[in-house]
Amino acid sequence: MTDEERLPEPILGDRLGEAASYAVELHARQARKGTTIPYATHLFAVCSLALEDGGDEDEAIAGLLHDAAEDQGGKATLDEIGRRFGPVVAMLVDGLTDTLEDPKPEWRSRKEAYLRRLAGEPESVMRVSIADKLHNIRSIAIDLETNGEDAWERFNAGRDGQAWLHRSLLAIFETSLSGSRNLPEYRRLVQKVFGSER
Repeated sequence: MTDEERLPEPILGDRLGEAASYAVELHARQARKGTTIPYATHLFAVCSLALEDGGDEDEAIAGLLHDAAEDQGGKATLDEIGRRFGPVVAMLVDGLTDTLEDPKPEWRSRKEAYLRRLAGEPESVMRVSIADKLHNIRSIAIDLETNGEDAWERFNAGRDGQAWLHRSLLAIFETSLSGSRNLPEYRRLVQKVFGSER
């Protein structure tokens, strides 16, 4: 490895390993919706995509824990994240969470509220959000190639709801995260999966 290929100083530390262990612990019995794929695969993918997009260690940790409060304990889990990983990570996870309520509110109203909030979030939250949404739409594209239109059956909102959500997210990212390394692929996959707006 040449000097040019070396990072000037470590940018990742023990906190990231601790967060990975905690994420696996929290989501160990959870699979991706409608599959037998361990949910942790999604969390590691989001972490990786955020780092590749210039994210720092706090954003990488938030990528691992972005669904922890929403799916695994609500406010108590968010408070524990803050205790373990600091207020910046807790702020990021909170910004990535569409609800802490259990049971969750109705899908459309929940997503509308999340989109309104996301539009005002800092770039650090958006960088993890686009990583999350990019991995989601990659998975949808693969499922469509494998299972055809049956792939939509695993989504409560179906194809039309997912099309609305991803197009709305893309509009936010185009405006507020235009320099993201992940934006061109996300844009391309939204177009591939959902086509032109009808």
